Parts: sequence; C-alpha cells; structure tokens
Amino acid sequence: MEAEARVLVGVDGSESSVQALRLAARLAPALDATISAVACWDFPEIYAGYVPPDFDRFEAAASKTLADALERAFGEETPEGLTTKLIRGPAAAKLVEAAAGARLLVVGRRGHGGFRGMHLGSVSSACVAHADCPVLVLHAESSQHSRHLWKVSRAKGQDTEKH
Repeated sequence: MEAEARVLVGVDGSESSVQALRLAARLAPALDATISAVACWDFPEIYAGYVPPDFDRFEAAASKTLADALERAFGEETPEGLTTKLIRGPAAAKLVEAAAGARLLVVGRRGHGGFRGMHLGSVSSACVAHADCPVLVLHAESSQHSRHLWKVSRAKGQDTEKH
C-alpha cells in the first residue's frame, strides 16, 4: 500500500502532544504531506451499566481539547491543509487504525495517564508496536529528561532506533 501524503498526529492535550503537532508541522513539508490532527475519546468504563453515557458531553470535551492543543501549538497560524478529526474509541487502537497508509504517525511519549518515569506510555507503545507506518514518539520539552528522545519505528516488525 502506498503511503498517503499525510502526517497523522495523536492529540490528547498533553504538552507532548502539542510538541508533536509542532514537530509534524516542520516535518510535513519535507514529506510533501499535510497534517491530520486526531483526538480519540471514549466514555470511562465506570459509566457502563451505571449511568447512561452523555456522548455529546464527552465528544464536546474531546473537541475542546483538540482545539485548545491546536491553539497552543500554532496560535492563529495553523499550517495549510491541516485537518482535524474526532474518533470515538480507545486511543491506541484508533490511532493505529487511522494511521493506516499515512507517511508518518507522531505521538507524544506519554499523555495524562500512566505512571511517572515510564519510558513510553501505553498508547505510544501500542502505536510503535502495531502501526503500519513509521511512528515518531516525542518527549515534551518540559520532560524531566535533559533532551528529547525520539523513537522511530520504520515499519511494523522492525527495530526501534533511539536518537
């Protein structure tokens, strides 16, 4: 399958996802690609069976998170051709699915959940392990590490490089 001319960015509102948007804006022209910013949302499992989920509320919150992240990343200078999409479902599976055929998938190292000090979060780990396109995982500049650590998976099933 030939790669589509797009760089997909997983956005969860974390600082690392904002940095991923900025990096994608720098890489997309070199790849002759556009940027597609994707926010995944779902209602917490605790709601299942107890309270009817308010899908509109969860989707609106995801929409606001995506809009706020784009504002933080670009201000009023949104890259030309940038598209946005909200997808309902677990972020790891939905990002891998959405990235099929993309030139590159860019995600932050770790979002709002998980344990402090983990090298990769569950979503970024799943993307590296399962995406059919190259994956770039980016630490936020505010990370406790002294430099960015980019992990690039060239293709599914190949080793990950550290830079």
